[in-house]
Amino acid sequence: MTDLTIGILGLACMFGLMILRTPVAFAMLLVGFFGIWVLDGVNRAGAVMMTETYSSISNYNLIVVPMFVLLGNIASEAGFSRSLYDAAYAWVGRFRGGLATASVMGCAAFSAVSGSSVATAVTIGRVALPEMRRLGYGDSLSTGSIAAGGTLGFLIPPSTGFVIYAILTEESIGRLFMAGILPGILMMALFIGAIWLVTLRNPALGPKGDPAPLADRIKLFGKATPLLAVIFLSIGGIYAGIFTPVEASGIGAGLVILIALATRAMNRAGYAKAIMDTVRTSAMLYMIVIGANVLNPFLALTDITVALSEGMAAMGLGRYGTLVLILLSYVVLGMFLDGLAMLVVTIPIYYPIILGLGFDPIWFGVIAVIVIEMGMITPPVGLNVFVVKGVAKDVPMKTIFAGVFPFLAAMIVCLVLIILFPQIALLIPNSMFG
Repeated sequence: MTDLTIGILGLACMFGLMILRTPVAFAMLLVGFFGIWVLDGVNRAGAVMMTETYSSISNYNLIVVPMFVLLGNIASEAGFSRSLYDAAYAWVGRFRGGLATASVMGCAAFSAVSGSSVATAVTIGRVALPEMRRLGYGDSLSTGSIAAGGTLGFLIPPSTGFVIYAILTEESIGRLFMAGILPGILMMALFIGAIWLVTLRNPALGPKGDPAPLADRIKLFGKATPLLAVIFLSIGGIYAGIFTPVEASGIGAGLVILIALATRAMNRAGYAKAIMDTVRTSAMLYMIVIGANVLNPFLALTDITVALSEGMAAMGLGRYGTLVLILLSYVVLGMFLDGLAMLVVTIPIYYPIILGLGFDPIWFGVIAVIVIEMGMITPPVGLNVFVVKGVAKDVPMKTIFAGVFPFLAAMIVCLVLIILFPQIALLIPNSMFG
């Protein structure tokens, strides 16, 4: 049996384990360890397990994960996320579909502190869905806007997706964070455009709200200002070169904790819950990184990346034809894998191919994250759809999936625009880092 055959069997076993509900981290860990054992002996497998585990845990750059997760959890528990939503609604709620628009804007703002798609969908969903239902919004538009808006948490910095991509490829976390800003704003604008088109076709799905007096709008914006200031200080500080992404994560988490203490917005139980949620999420992400770093040496031993690259080249599809093929594979994988699983499984395989084709790796990171975002709202997995279903328990799954289709179309438009105009993703990082 050749090394390549062993590699293909190993990947098949890994996908099989994932389908059987084995956690992604342990599926990669098992296949990587036993694959190296078969190819290079038990001593080599044990050495890789120990060294990669230590190097993953001691990676300084990974500190951004627990810090930004803590920032988002504190903001959620303290109710700061509600202030973002209320401020957005006060300014746009008087328009048709305004509440759904406010939900998308709230998701975008909260994404800048949470870095998590699921956390964004849950947090804003709990606040916005009852309000949309009270004001007579259609279930499809209300749930679809939350499920789609939540995906912004995987694109707008600080994105955990970008952190994992950076760790796997050794690219700059700062460049990736900056690359996500304009695409994130573009996608938010396209989501709002989708809401406008849906309500233009059927105004009953998103009735207008009562206009808020200017004084109330200013007051609500003022309540959201402290968290917005933390967002701009963290992301703006990275852009200005004042501090690194790791330093920004610590400063942001520290500031939001101080704001929560100063305003007495949380009790002891709230702090404990935020910390425990942070520990659980961070442990899961660290395990995924460890699993990926054990799997990667196994894939290198099998030369599966080289074989795949040569196979794609033999098809004669050209640079962009090969890129489309890679993106289509993400669509297929999204039918049964969640976003982080797709990222850690595919990037070690596709990254060398992308470099060989001459594409910018930072640009491809943005493209990959957007395609993975699409998988978060497409059947049958659609993780964000299931999250929204957990908040709106009486809404049928088919209604939620129907509601996300206009937003899925908006994501496709965003993806095409960034492929045609790479500077949308590269303008800020190139101007910042040269």
